[in-house]
Amino acid sequence: MMETVDTTLDFRGAMSRLATGVSVITTRSGSTPIGMAASAVCALSLDPLQLLVCVGNHLYTRTAIAEHGRFAVNVLGEDGEHLARNFGASKPDKFAGVETADDHGVPVLKDAIAAVVCDVAEALPGGDHTIFVGDVRQCAHRVDGRPLLYFAGGFGGFRH
Repeated sequence: MMETVDTTLDFRGAMSRLATGVSVITTRSGSTPIGMAASAVCALSLDPLQLLVCVGNHLYTRTAIAEHGRFAVNVLGEDGEHLARNFGASKPDKFAGVETADDHGVPVLKDAIAAVVCDVAEALPGGDHTIFVGDVRQCAHRVDGRPLLYFAGGFGGFRH
């Protein structure tokens, strides 16, 4: 039997049961690369090509995306847990030792199994987050890539 959601903790517990892919959102602040781990990423439209990302309003990445006007979604492969933990941590230089390419003015992770570079089309309020709708400018993927998944507070892979 399911319990009624009464608190933020109940909601977080329920949402932790939704398996999601893990991505790193990257942008720039001036010449400085900025990034964060994210699971709230979704394809939005095929005409025009758009996706959305949700970024906490308290995060510097949110300000950097809004100011730069462009971001990349880097989809992590099943061997990318170290990148998810690195970009999920609060530390000054998340890009130290991480190989990137500069595609269309934003850092793209070389170890990502897919990357999508977007221009910000809209920034919408979403409670304590901002929902960025991105117009796709460039995308690429590895045919052999298998995703890193996040479920119930842990990382795992996908079998089929």
